[in-house]
Amino acid sequence: MKRLTASIALAAMTLLAAPLMGQDIVIGNIADITGGTGDVGKPYAEGIKAYTDYINANGGINGKKIKLLQQDYAYKIPEALSLYKKFKDQDKVVAIQGWGSGDTEALKEQVAKDQIPYFSASYSAHLTDPAKSPYNFFCAVDYSTALRGCLKYIKDNWKEKRKPKVAFIYPDVGYGKAPIPAGKAYALELGFEIVGEENVDLKALEATTQLLNLKKKDPDFAWIGGTKPSTSVILKDAKKLGLRTKFFGNIWSADEESPKMTAGAEEGYLFVVGAALYGDKGAGMDIIKKVSGGQLRVSSWIRGWVSMMVMCEVLKTADKNKELTGPGIRKYAEQLTNLNTQGLTAPITYSNSDHRPFTSVILAEFAGGKMVRKGTIDLPRRADWKGF
Repeated sequence: MKRLTASIALAAMTLLAAPLMGQDIVIGNIADITGGTGDVGKPYAEGIKAYTDYINANGGINGKKIKLLQQDYAYKIPEALSLYKKFKDQDKVVAIQGWGSGDTEALKEQVAKDQIPYFSASYSAHLTDPAKSPYNFFCAVDYSTALRGCLKYIKDNWKEKRKPKVAFIYPDVGYGKAPIPAGKAYALELGFEIVGEENVDLKALEATTQLLNLKKKDPDFAWIGGTKPSTSVILKDAKKLGLRTKFFGNIWSADEESPKMTAGAEEGYLFVVGAALYGDKGAGMDIIKKVSGGQLRVSSWIRGWVSMMVMCEVLKTADKNKELTGPGIRKYAEQLTNLNTQGLTAPITYSNSDHRPFTSVILAEFAGGKMVRKGTIDLPRRADWKGF
């Protein structure tokens, strides 16, 4: 009888344990698919979903499937807060893929309090300081480093004896304003003359007034800190007004589809590329081409893919060590050293004192309606730039 009772108890324990062994790993995704940055947010979210499907079809996380809860918050912060609460309280997510500066900034303190790792597409430099943002991570060059890289490239190629004149154009939102102080400081350090700044909204239909203001100051170069639609407006209006200024911009300001929106006004536009371009050589791109059936995937899609790839690498280690919790995920993320993303980005390194993934800035320029690589600027990992 004792042996039978023990057998029944063992069977019951096995039945209870079986679902736990194969249970899903729940990941939340706060995405902008239809909102103010949906032009780049939608493909980014599609990249996250595509990598999730890929990893699930290839063994998952040590045999466990990822259950991705992807929700559109339409770039509305109150909706992002509501989704976060649902993910945390009802869905019991272990980590979140977020999106922009709005949701990321609004949730920064909460995710730290709740110890929920938050991988986002907000690349604001201050999110890289673990002392202030211990649970925030991202997988591209931060906005400040990107702007510094552009300025360094421009200065290195400046041939005249006088100081180059630079201006800044950006939307009056957290994302647009984030790198401006760092950019101004580095511009002065490099020997630029700063001649002005203007705000152009993300949903702007024209930028004539702002560009006429800048035309009077005749900058040699002007930074654009918006997304594709506002960048297209600026470039087209600048061409109409005959500005001689050379424009350069951030990681979200242009991609492979920009020439359709700008009708030639993009020619010569210099901008930051956050990952490999579709069709580049490498193991990671070979997988993407196979998954996409050879159909173009824009750079924001590829960055979404990379963000999920990096998160999955961390999840595998945390799960293997039986620490699949928020603190465990953070711990193993901060142990990543030169993680190979199969050639899709520079190797990624985080530590418990620095969440900058890398400080390499890839630059491209439009020539003949196509994106052409211009080079890579490798900046130092300066301590005074962390979080700035």
